[in-house]
Amino acid sequence: MITIVKRCAWVGNDSQMREYHDKEWGTPIHDDRLLFEFLILEGAQAGLSWNTILQKRENFRVAFDNFDYTKISKYTDEKIEELMNNEGIIRNKLKIGAFIANAKALLKVQKEFGSFDKYIWKFVNYKPIDNKYKELSELPSKTEQSEQMSKDLKKRGFKFVGPTICYAFMQAVGMVNDHTVDCYRYKEINNSISKK
Repeated sequence: MITIVKRCAWVGNDSQMREYHDKEWGTPIHDDRLLFEFLILEGAQAGLSWNTILQKRENFRVAFDNFDYTKISKYTDEKIEELMNNEGIIRNKLKIGAFIANAKALLKVQKEFGSFDKYIWKFVNYKPIDNKYKELSELPSKTEQSEQMSKDLKKRGFKFVGPTICYAFMQAVGMVNDHTVDCYRYKEINNSISKK
């Protein structure tokens, strides 16, 4: 007998998307470097598909020093030029400039709050929001929390952090559990949260 694993409808048949969905999307993250990686990747996605970003993720990691925000904050014009010539990433000068600005802004946030994790998770009161959506069509593109997050990030000098990008980020790093209730990951994530 074949067991059919039920996943969120957006996954489709792409193996990379499936692996991302099964192992990462919606899993609560509290590591500053990884949170920064997702903030950058979600910003890079603006106007593109997530699949495109996933395919270029390894190239991004290599090009951007494994998302080491301390190193990125010191990028020079020469480094920007090098990135603009890198065919393996999204070559958009505005986005690259934004990533450097975000690295600088993140370092300031760490100084103020002790960690980016402490700062960013306050927008959901340090606990993932369980949305219990039944259908993909119910998922919002932004929420009150993502609006607040966007406003505060922008005030602190972050760029490419509109409310929609912020909500996609919240979904990716597990600040909300937006797996539909029929998806096997929905229960897995809720169970792992309740054990903590």
